[in-house]
Amino acid sequence: MGEPTRPVVLLFPGQGAQYPGMAVELYGVEPVFTTAMDEFFALMGQEGRRLRADWLSDAPAVPLDDATRAQPLLFAIGYALGRALMARGLRPAALIGHSVGELAAACLAGVFDLAGAARLMAARSAAMATVTPGGMIAAGVAADDLEARIGARYRAAGVAVAAINAPRHTIVAGPQPWLSELAADLAGEGVITRPVAARQPFHCPAVSAAAERFAAGFAGVPLAAPQVPIRSTATGRAVSPAEAVNPDFWAGQLARPVRFWAALSDLLTEGGHTLVEAGPGRTLTMFARRHPSLRTGVSRAFAPLPSTADGTLAGWKAAMAELDPLVSEGV
Repeated sequence: MGEPTRPVVLLFPGQGAQYPGMAVELYGVEPVFTTAMDEFFALMGQEGRRLRADWLSDAPAVPLDDATRAQPLLFAIGYALGRALMARGLRPAALIGHSVGELAAACLAGVFDLAGAARLMAARSAAMATVTPGGMIAAGVAADDLEARIGARYRAAGVAVAAINAPRHTIVAGPQPWLSELAADLAGEGVITRPVAARQPFHCPAVSAAAERFAAGFAGVPLAAPQVPIRSTATGRAVSPAEAVNPDFWAGQLARPVRFWAALSDLLTEGGHTLVEAGPGRTLTMFARRHPSLRTGVSRAFAPLPSTADGTLAGWKAAMAELDPLVSEGV
């Protein structure tokens, strides 16, 4: 591959995108991907060995939906896929990460190195292990409408809008049993909801204390300005050099809503782009295809990995073959 005919943007998914066997077929077959995964597992030490074992197992000791598994594995797979794509010649013009995917973007952009990332993922997992059990649900309604429906009772219990993925795709998060009660209320009002694969809430007041604990994990981790632009899903705009070197910026996103649609829209106002999802499944490209830039063909999107473990390697090869014609020769 050489340089793409349109600027490439890598998209890194977060909690909810995981599934058993995600990207496993690439392990041991795609050399750059395999090396990156092994480097991360080694840096995680004994926990890395357990993480690898659960990732490769048909019967993991800890369920993959648990934050202690989903979060570091989504980071590692996003980072490793990014490395593999860049090794083939893709030079991203920007990176967008959803939730923990933003940390994969930051690592690839050089904000912190992989050793620092391993420390941060251990700290993030430890912080989330202290959170009251809860979860997240996706609702087919606009964020403002959902905010009004949540009301004071649920808000006081820590339930809040956690992500705005598209104009009518909003995530709400919080502790149980209030989250399930809200889901029942929404269903009674005719709002379509579905659970997100998560055993803990994210991006809501219920994890504010965890975000503070996570911030302590940045001690001794060098931070630098990104070498590749990152569109923050916490702010909806590009990460500034000052934000990049501020630990509170990265730790605080754990408790702040994810504004994926705002970050994507801000980027696509600049013209056509090729969006490539660097993670399991097609969650972010599915949201992106709702944007006018993609519906009119100005931009396009590719998801190299399928939404289930079946056909991972075939899907990767097919996506690479599709991407090849979009890349100029000899660069």
